[in-house]
Amino acid sequence: MVRSRLVLVVVAASVIISAAMGARQTFGLLLGPLAVERGIPVSTIALAIALHNLVWGLAQPITGAAADRHGAARIVALGVLSYASGLALTAATSSGLVLMLGMGVLVGLGMSATTFGVVLTAVGRTATPEQRSLAMGLAGAGGSFGQITLAPVAQVTLEGWGLTATLLALAGLLLAAGPFGLLLDRRGAAVPGPSVAGLETPTLNEILVQALRHPGYRLLTLGFFTCGFQLAFISTYLPDYLTLCHMPIGLGATALSLIGLFNMIGSWACGWLGGRFRQQMVLGWLYLIRGVAIAVFFVMPKSTASVTIFAAVMGLTWLGTVPLTSGWVAKVFGTGHLGTLFGVCFFSHQIGSFLGAWSGGFVLDLTGSYAAIWILTAASGAVAALLHFPIRDTTAGTLAREARA
Repeated sequence: MVRSRLVLVVVAASVIISAAMGARQTFGLLLGPLAVERGIPVSTIALAIALHNLVWGLAQPITGAAADRHGAARIVALGVLSYASGLALTAATSSGLVLMLGMGVLVGLGMSATTFGVVLTAVGRTATPEQRSLAMGLAGAGGSFGQITLAPVAQVTLEGWGLTATLLALAGLLLAAGPFGLLLDRRGAAVPGPSVAGLETPTLNEILVQALRHPGYRLLTLGFFTCGFQLAFISTYLPDYLTLCHMPIGLGATALSLIGLFNMIGSWACGWLGGRFRQQMVLGWLYLIRGVAIAVFFVMPKSTASVTIFAAVMGLTWLGTVPLTSGWVAKVFGTGHLGTLFGVCFFSHQIGSFLGAWSGGFVLDLTGSYAAIWILTAASGAVAALLHFPIRDTTAGTLAREARA
């Protein structure tokens, strides 16, 4: 019974994340059509994409806390409505200001309610501690299906039916995924947080204080910034960068699809590794490998083969950070306030996403090249690795006893 309940939750989470992350994965393909057909400057489009990342991060602790208290189904329903409305508004406008509201604010609010802080943490609350890392990894892997399929489908739709039809089709897909949120609340009791000072179940304020005082949580949160910066820059600008490198049209969509394909393997593998090794150590090596892959790709000659290899390596390290990061939080603080604590940590990720999405367009307009951002993106991987290797997974209660001793 418990296993079948967990399977349903994992499947539902995969469907919702597929729709939400898959639609977002197409935004890099929309950059050119929005600029050419609607006459919106690239820097303005980049700012709108960056804004949705920032709004996503700002809203994530709130939507996570609401899901902790009221269940995920209601929050997912509100999220798909906001997300679909944002895409529909984008389809109907040629105004940069309206684009900010649609692709920026409404999409950002929708993402906060249909992705990791609400959906994946529902999986974490359902699974036992022994199952948790792998179950979250499987949900993340299943959620890659949208990233695999939607980028090439969007490319075909753009070429055949145009920008408006593509955006409206994505909006319809989000609405169709919404009812799967009803399955996310099929869970038992959440695992309470570790006791501190005799309190078996810390309140929200108490658990936030514990988290902010925990050195490992602070380092984890700082390191998550790098993940957001790297992924937002690559997913937004890789297609345009390949065009500037005179690569074949459509290779960008293929690369994004390959990232999604290999992310299925990577998310599952990271979940599996997180159940057998210390999650922070796996994260450190993941960031280091990602940084090296970005550096090598930037300096080597561009070809279909080099783009394919780069997409594969990036996919293997793409969203594996999420089950590892949320798994560490659950291990140290329990699952009673997992949505809130992961949401606070994820805000750092989204500040990085904002800067990654915005700075690419800004630097391109300023210098005519993405070179400076590629270098910064590669170097940030080494910094993130150095932040994660010293992290301890000592519970908050143990740290408090150590401090008193």
